[in-house]
Amino acid sequence: MQHQVSTVLLAAGSAKRMGRAKQLLPLGDCTVIEHCVRAIIASGVIDIVVVLSPDAGDISTAMHAFPVKTVCNEQQAGEMAESVRTGLTAVDPAATGILICLADHPLVKPETMQGLIALHEQHPDSIIIPSFNRRRGHPTLFPKEIIGEIFVSSSLRDVIQGHAGSIAYLDSEDEGILLDMDTMDAYEEIQRKFNRSKGCP
Repeated sequence: MQHQVSTVLLAAGSAKRMGRAKQLLPLGDCTVIEHCVRAIIASGVIDIVVVLSPDAGDISTAMHAFPVKTVCNEQQAGEMAESVRTGLTAVDPAATGILICLADHPLVKPETMQGLIALHEQHPDSIIIPSFNRRRGHPTLFPKEIIGEIFVSSSLRDVIQGHAGSIAYLDSEDEGILLDMDTMDAYEEIQRKFNRSKGCP
């Protein structure tokens, strides 16, 4: 059987703690969300769905430069699960795996995503989670049948816990899987780490 992975990039967060749209903060020669999309494209994924909030005008405009589909999570104050549900309605029906990426984890390397996709080829019925120094990170790759349970579950955590025996781990040297930017201090730390790396994909 031919396996195919689609990506859902969750970028509908309100960024209340940041005080501004963190997706549009600069990171090298591009914005945070542009960096995320470039990394996904560099990983080889073709079917990419970006989930945005209703007031994401500038972010939506920025996405026009990329071969992605954008959808709107109308429940802006809702949980991440609702963004996942929204994104799943737009993925290629032929997908066997869904890679759930977060816009506030911009330093995940394309090679890490490629590793997750390769493990999906070997273990198409497993949830694939990357780990760094034995700590779980993001993104997570779900079999399509399993991620579909989000329509009756309250969160991705519940879905994962319900399939604890079906988890496979990708041991990674990519610290980016752990680094989110929910605060300005975290963003500044990501900038420092980014400036010591090669830059945008």
